[in-house]
Amino acid sequence: IYLAFRSGGIKINLKPPDFGSLGFPILVVSVLIFASDQEKEEKSSAQAGELGSALGPDWHEGLKLKGTQEVSHKVHVEYQCEVKGIYTPEEFLKSQLTALQFPEHNSDKLKPQTDTAKVWPVYVELSNGRTFGCDFIVSATGVIPNTEPIVQGNNIEIAEDFGIKVDDHMRTSVSGVYAAGDVCTASWEPSALWQQMRLWTQARQMGWYAARCMAADALGEPIELDFCFELFSHITKFFNYKVVLLGKYNAQGLGRDHELMVRCTKGMEYVKLVLRGGRMVGAVLIGDTNLEETFENLILNQMDLSAYGEDLLNPSIDIEDYFD
Repeated sequence: IYLAFRSGGIKINLKPPDFGSLGFPILVVSVLIFASDQEKEEKSSAQAGELGSALGPDWHEGLKLKGTQEVSHKVHVEYQCEVKGIYTPEEFLKSQLTALQFPEHNSDKLKPQTDTAKVWPVYVELSNGRTFGCDFIVSATGVIPNTEPIVQGNNIEIAEDFGIKVDDHMRTSVSGVYAAGDVCTASWEPSALWQQMRLWTQARQMGWYAARCMAADALGEPIELDFCFELFSHITKFFNYKVVLLGKYNAQGLGRDHELMVRCTKGMEYVKLVLRGGRMVGAVLIGDTNLEETFENLILNQMDLSAYGEDLLNPSIDIEDYFD
């Protein structure tokens, strides 16, 4: 098996083989991260059931996540700007730029950093003229499939988003070559409730399914599209709140043909339902709502919910028990 990694993972030779000259199946994957037994033992903060971001639950492995100073957990957002430059402490000193302090907990005003002895590990200059010092920078602006090392010298069909085209058996246009994860683009007719999104959970599901398809094809046995491609689902944590995304959670591809229902309890939960023709097609659940299983079933069985109206989100009605 030839494994191609987008980032992280095992250190291997990434020079792609000549696919046409090999007589055995090849699986091309893009997100597969392993930790050694020693690394797992050294992991002190992560718990067995810890949820992860789009990068996966272990993206911060090897990073010291202790801040330079103790500060409030207040979030400061800079709108309508881009990163203009990133500087080391030495480069920042020569740049003659002035770093701004993050606002105090009870204020939104930005002030120049007055303590010149305070040195941050990295500084970021924004296109709006503001500069901040910080502990580290996480760049999360989307995923571009890293197919260039794989397609060189190989006649593999590429999709418009630069991913390797795969059919519903994860097969590429080259016989015996399969692809899974961020590196591929699902080119079959998807379920009305599923869409590809380059997340670690979906990459893992594709990897499992690709392995099954390889085994089935090698044995000449039929295999049906895995159930995980029936309904889009993703679970993570954001600012310590549990976040569950189901189906067409942002009304993707629905145009104006949908309605939204929202319930929000400040500091506790946020629930948004997406309905089309009286049937639930998506949901966003933030906080400990305990509604994900109920809404997942309602989305899958496409029950007509028109008669229930806003009572679907009535906090005094136990919807979970009602539809059990």
